[in-house]
Amino acid sequence: MKRILARFLRGYGARAFVLLMFAAATTLRVVAQTPQVPPAAESPAAANAERVEPSPEAPVDPESWSHEVVRIGQDYTLKSGDAVGQAVVIAGTATIEGRVDRDVVVVFGEARLASTASIDGSLIVIGGSANISSGARVRRDFVVVGGRFDGPAEFSPGGEHVVIGPSAFGGRLERLFPWITRGLLWGRLIVPDLGWVWGIVGVFFLVYLILNLIFHQPVRACADTLGRKPLTTFVVGLLVLLLTGPVCLLLAISIIGIAVVPFVLCSLLVAWLVGKVAVARWIGTRVVRQEASESPLQSIRPFAIGFAVICLAYMVPLLGFVTWTMVGVFGLGASTLAFIAAYRGENPAPIPRPPSSAPPPSAPPPAPYHHEGASLASPDAPAIALHSPALSPEPVQVSDLALFPRAAFRDRLAAFVLDVILVAIAQKLLDLTRRDSAIFLLLLAYHIGFWAWKGTTVGGIICQLRVVRVDGAPLRFVDALVRGLSSIFSLAVLGLGCLWILKDPERQAWHDKIAGTYVVKVPRNWPL
Repeated sequence: MKRILARFLRGYGARAFVLLMFAAATTLRVVAQTPQVPPAAESPAAANAERVEPSPEAPVDPESWSHEVVRIGQDYTLKSGDAVGQAVVIAGTATIEGRVDRDVVVVFGEARLASTASIDGSLIVIGGSANISSGARVRRDFVVVGGRFDGPAEFSPGGEHVVIGPSAFGGRLERLFPWITRGLLWGRLIVPDLGWVWGIVGVFFLVYLILNLIFHQPVRACADTLGRKPLTTFVVGLLVLLLTGPVCLLLAISIIGIAVVPFVLCSLLVAWLVGKVAVARWIGTRVVRQEASESPLQSIRPFAIGFAVICLAYMVPLLGFVTWTMVGVFGLGASTLAFIAAYRGENPAPIPRPPSSAPPPSAPPPAPYHHEGASLASPDAPAIALHSPALSPEPVQVSDLALFPRAAFRDRLAAFVLDVILVAIAQKLLDLTRRDSAIFLLLLAYHIGFWAWKGTTVGGIICQLRVVRVDGAPLRFVDALVRGLSSIFSLAVLGLGCLWILKDPERQAWHDKIAGTYVVKVPRNWPL
């Protein structure tokens, strides 16, 4: 595995991500391969050929070969005459003067081998340096990735000898080590005495400031939501984080939903960034009171104060990670609640009509029709109504479409099947595209276009269906677009969003609820 990795690094110049993954994999492999029994007895000739015997004045206990040493954030020293099975040091210095029966792994630290050191396995240094004295022995592989090697010219391990210096990574790893050892491992994001960290903080400040000025109204809506409902905001943000993974997994399992996953992740990223800016502004308003009708320029002061408070919390060990997590959760929850409130404002629920307590007016008596030979006073004269509400009804207003009964699931399914057949036939006859997978895009464009144009499709006309907003108004293009895109999600989760019609009292699918629409059943002679 190390030979393949070294060839990959030399050929393609992989960066820090490959380095960290290799470090984790190597550490887990070494820890997992720890036997609990001492090695088998060897013949004297084999022992002399494979191992360097310790000094006679300090005999080695063979039972100590099975011991394993793991140090995280601490230094380790193996004195001359002592022996261990293997040693793993993370973010520390490993000084080896005695004997190691298997491997020595140093991650983000330094390995120092004295002249009396003997390693029967491999020496692997990830993101650190190796300082080897003359006379030290490594029986198997010697690998240094992202660090420096300082040793005598005659040093030669028994296996591979691979050294990839920090210059291969642009010198970035050497600057990263102090942040990992004194920042990441201590649970804080900002190490005050590292200058390059403040450069990154400045970049984030500029990005957040631009977002605060451009998206002034959404950020203020998120901050107001956080101030009114802090507990609800936290719960909603936590639910969004917990449901993101399962939803993306369901979308990836369904073939159609793969195209939706990038949009979902990008939306979450934007909501997370805007929400963090809102959290910083909300914290600033707790310190400096601002008017409710503040302008974008006036919002800079509370935002800067809140950002400074958050940065101070990032410097405190352990509190830094807790603050980063809480700010992200609160920001995501505030963005989600603000979006839901804005969407409900654009698509209000229908206003229920109060029942009329007055009795319906009685129909006027029909006017008699007199023909020749008939008398007005004659009770037997035939009479024909010239005007009757039953024969000439008043035309129903467009806003009354929402009063029609909701369409059943079977009617909507039949209309969808007819539309699919129609689009498939049109694709084959007109040769619109040479890829069969493009029928999905054609079907989506067909539905959005017909919904915005006539409020229904050809299949809906045949099945007497109409799509109308919840307030009874006809669909706009924006409504049709939102309904079409959200229908992808209803189909992607194994059709659960469409089957919701069977359970919902209003017979709405998920995309109906998102777009704020109903599907109603109209009379057969209902005009388009």
